[in-house]
Amino acid sequence: MTRTALVTGGGGFLGLYIVEQLLAEGWKVRVLCRGDYPQLRKLGVEIHQADIRNAEQVQAACLDMQAVFHVAAVPGIWGSWEMFHGINTQGTQNVIEACHRQGVRKLIYTSSPSVVFDGHDHINADESLPYPQTYPCHYPHTKALAEQAVLAANGIQGLATCALRPHLIWGPRDNQLIPRLIRRARSGRLVRVGDATNEISMAYVENVASAHLQAASKLEIGTPHAGRAYFINEPTPVSCWGWIDTLLQLAGLKPVRRSISAQTATRIGGVLESIYSALKLQSEPPMTRFLASQLSSSHSYRIDAARRDFGYEPLVTVEEGLRRLEPELRALARR
Repeated sequence: MTRTALVTGGGGFLGLYIVEQLLAEGWKVRVLCRGDYPQLRKLGVEIHQADIRNAEQVQAACLDMQAVFHVAAVPGIWGSWEMFHGINTQGTQNVIEACHRQGVRKLIYTSSPSVVFDGHDHINADESLPYPQTYPCHYPHTKALAEQAVLAANGIQGLATCALRPHLIWGPRDNQLIPRLIRRARSGRLVRVGDATNEISMAYVENVASAHLQAASKLEIGTPHAGRAYFINEPTPVSCWGWIDTLLQLAGLKPVRRSISAQTATRIGGVLESIYSALKLQSEPPMTRFLASQLSSSHSYRIDAARRDFGYEPLVTVEEGLRRLEPELRALARR
């Protein structure tokens, strides 16, 4: 019997890798996305153009699906509550309801470690971290609400759920993190924040996609990972600013020279947030308090639970991932 899966956001960075790995394992794949992706159609993928905020459209997309990989989300550190909540939280509620109504058996949700970020260092932290009382911006808040809804839906109407929290996804075809980093470096606007001693966990994109399939393969009501959330990243953390310098070196660019303290960056972020809010500017400020904290604090996470409960193991080493990424880094640096 052919296995069927829906990937929301299947044309995006992570979503595309999940689609490709599902196809390689013989799944029949449908994607829910805002735009059209002719390259996916050529691979035999069914494209369902829809808005995740439209409950009826989501219902139609989940018809006859055995598993749903809910990857679609709006990222970022700036924007209205209505936008973030509508897509990240209400959109997820629509997916859950559609899974229940259409008899979907498995729901794997792409969450984020930011849902437990409390402004303090996280060093080799695990899933016992609680949700904080307050959030510094709308993205982690709305993702946390969505994650909690997904986990609460486990076991209802035959649906098994779990959430994966990949940390700082990187790799070829990235259209967010690495292009922005290279653009800032080329323009001379990349500044080190803090004392450069902070360590972070990273997650290579193919490993993250594989984790989604590994979680799905064993997910049933009553299995150890049903109704739970898991950190997904490489086993060993890296120096945040050493990692950035490595990427710049591979791109043929100079390492970061300028630096400011975390306290200064936080003050600048607060001022810019006030200005952008007062003027109702839609563009993202170059610095916010949340970004200052992310760039200067340590946030590394253990993957013991994912290894134990559904056999997660990174398939691509960091060295191999960098080798695959290097041509794109050099191309970005030439633009």
